[in-house]
Amino acid sequence: EVQLVESGGGLVQAGGSLRLSCAVSGFTFHDYAIGWFHQVPGKEREGVSCISSRDGSRYYVDSVKGRLTISSDNAKNTVYLQMNSLKPEDTAVYYCNVVKNNNNYWGQGTQVTVSS
Repeated sequence: EVQLVESGGGLVQAGGSLRLSCAVSGFTFHDYAIGWFHQVPGKEREGVSCISSRDGSRYYVDSVKGRLTISSDNAKNTVYLQMNSLKPEDTAVYYCNVVKNNNNYWGQGTQVTVSS
């Protein structure tokens, strides 16, 4: 059974930092790209970043480049999202995702709130 469990969200002031974690199980970690998405109420879920553990390739949406860093620990089957220089507009629920056999799998999400 594929499972993704996010943690690390919280309340932080603008300019602060958080590190999100996504612990995965139920599939071979390095065979799939894993992504981070965020969603605010009333809006669609949007991609933020993704990583391929097989070759280390990374992708970032323009709005987070230079502030967020995605990484993975293959031994722990965990993907991280280091979030620095946070802005109020980063406030959202953050989800990790994997697409396996044409099925989308999501974690339960972790809330990030950035106060001004």
